[in-house]
Amino acid sequence: MEGVDPVRAVALGGIGLLIAAYGSVFYHFIDVTGEPLAFLVLGAATLGAATLLARSLRLRWAAVVAVGLLVIGLGLYIVSLPRQPPLVPLITDAVALMTGRSLLQVTNVDLWVLGVAPGPLFLTWYLAVRRRYVGGVAAGGATLGFLVLTGDASNVTTLVGVVGGIVAVAVGDMDRRGDSLRAAEPLAVLLAALIVLSAVAPVVPAGPSRTADTWSSFQTGGPGGSVEANLVEADSQLGIAGNLSLSPEVRFRVESDAESYWKVGSYDRYTGDGWIRTGSSYSYSGRIQGPPGQSRAVGQTVTAIDEISVLPAAWKPVDIDGSVSDRARVTDLDGLELDGSLARGERYSVTSRVPVASARDLRSAGTDYPSAVAERFTRLPSSTPDRVAERTARITARADSPYATARVVERWLENNKNYSLDVERPRGNTADEFLFERNAGYCTYFATTMVTMLRTQDIPARMAVGYTPGERVAEDEWVVRGYDAHAWVEVYFPDVGWVRFDPTPAGPREAAEQGELADARANNRTDIDTNDTGSAEWTPTPTATPAPLTPRAEQPVQDAPGRVTVPDRITRPGGGPTGNVTAANVTITSPPTNAPSGGDADEGDDGAAGPFGGRPPTRAEATLATIVLVGAVVALRRTGVTGRLYRAVWLRYQPTKDPETDAERAFDRLEYVLAERHRPRRPEETPRQYLASIGADERAAQVAAVRERAKYAGRVTREEADEAVDLVDDIVGWRGA
Repeated sequence: MEGVDPVRAVALGGIGLLIAAYGSVFYHFIDVTGEPLAFLVLGAATLGAATLLARSLRLRWAAVVAVGLLVIGLGLYIVSLPRQPPLVPLITDAVALMTGRSLLQVTNVDLWVLGVAPGPLFLTWYLAVRRRYVGGVAAGGATLGFLVLTGDASNVTTLVGVVGGIVAVAVGDMDRRGDSLRAAEPLAVLLAALIVLSAVAPVVPAGPSRTADTWSSFQTGGPGGSVEANLVEADSQLGIAGNLSLSPEVRFRVESDAESYWKVGSYDRYTGDGWIRTGSSYSYSGRIQGPPGQSRAVGQTVTAIDEISVLPAAWKPVDIDGSVSDRARVTDLDGLELDGSLARGERYSVTSRVPVASARDLRSAGTDYPSAVAERFTRLPSSTPDRVAERTARITARADSPYATARVVERWLENNKNYSLDVERPRGNTADEFLFERNAGYCTYFATTMVTMLRTQDIPARMAVGYTPGERVAEDEWVVRGYDAHAWVEVYFPDVGWVRFDPTPAGPREAAEQGELADARANNRTDIDTNDTGSAEWTPTPTATPAPLTPRAEQPVQDAPGRVTVPDRITRPGGGPTGNVTAANVTITSPPTNAPSGGDADEGDDGAAGPFGGRPPTRAEATLATIVLVGAVVALRRTGVTGRLYRAVWLRYQPTKDPETDAERAFDRLEYVLAERHRPRRPEETPRQYLASIGADERAAQVAAVRERAKYAGRVTREEADEAVDLVDDIVGWRGA
């Protein structure tokens, strides 16, 4: 094919921007769930094949190839699905995706991307190389539009694709007409204006994606709100926020056989900056399977004090009764969801089967995990820095079992990191940043980091959200407030199931909650107490306290020499944020942290200067910023602003060179200013005639004389040249005629 001229290169670049927009979303999926190198190789091979086949393959056959790639890819994806018949989940997934469900909720999203991406990528680039730019934009735009519907394409990504499509269509039309790039200058100005306008009032609809890559991330920061809203109302996607507050309002009352954390849901897929619950949910049909090992029944009755849209329950719920049973749904992770909400006073009953296992049982549980559990709950984004695994391995070097590893990590975080709600939203991988660069965070940070650390050691773990027990108001009754919303960790043990761990320091968290409650009571809030609260908390009798459901007070056990048994209580010498964590039979030395001492890791971050809030811009943001800059320069040049600015500087500033050049430049400046103030010199006029005709003063005549000697005699002294420059400087500042 013929060489690519500049106009065609720009048109192809527009298609490239469009491909980069939806390709970046696909790449993010692969980065979160697998090895992105396979996607990069497949993408490069697809682009290469499209370039080569564009020389000879007819359009109809190119369409056949694209459809064939899509069919083959979807076929491979269907084969990977564990459910049968395969077309049922494929259809239900497609409907859910088209109505806002993120692709990251698809269990095998890596296989879905590898199967689906080559078809539209091939057709988009094939049409672009064949100069069918409108068709290429249609193919690529349809792919990007699908990702917008799923909520996975952020405003910035979508805007990059829109800009690329506009460039490809507009400049592609110029390519067919044979126009030069100068004709595209109005387009550059229009695109710059569109981008600037969208930064102020977004014109591209944003999906429910909770990632940091949004157009509003030009102004960085967390989404705000309360911990409860961030955790409990997160639905299937949970973002890592910045500063959050506590809500002391009473939410519900629990009558239960035992104290517990009241779980709302859990998340299995860590994206680096948030959490996703993969899989779908199904209607509750009367019974949920219990845990694999020994368990005991715990009955609960929950009464809504305020309107709530969740179904809190002790893990693991197996039966639900009451008016909500026909509105309850069960997730793939065996959590409960509710269609609609519970009205004030509405109640339901839940029976849970709580795992019963001692610490000794958990230490001996081994690592014979079900393959589905190991595959799903040990995955990490491929972009997770290696230093996370290295740090975890050093911290847990003496642990002899997954249980010991989990306890060491739990206590290390509890003793080495501080609790705070006043934090800035992470700029990168949350776990890595919290582990190495921050001193403080709240429950989401602690739980996310612990899950990540355990997964680097191939221990299945997930993040759970819900409520801590709340205020105990009777032997078997608790009142739960908004500030009891919490995130914790669940670790899987063979023949036992999921066991709760909580790395968040309890004391500081409870102190913050009680402070919030005291302030609310001082302000005479009416929604923070019931008839049973507000007085001294209920005190149990020696016989009323039920046996612990998870091992929390086991005494140290002396194992064989060289082995480590991790007790439940590990004390921190001096109460400082770093140092040696000691127990009766174990000492764990914490490696040095990279965070500044004294809690300064986040100091000054809030309100950071700059358009990106002090953080590096994303690639999409940098691309849009470049387009804005080019458009602004073109606009200034077309309006003559750049020319006037250049002339203003040129007229008033003359750098020194050799005397002859300086004399010639001084006369050029003189002639320019005289033309502005009188008239330009005519072609037939000599400099002397021109100066005489406009009545120029002696200074102008002296400059002209120096210029004549430099031009015709070929020599002029340094002093004469400097004097000519000074005279012109004086004339430029002169306002007379």
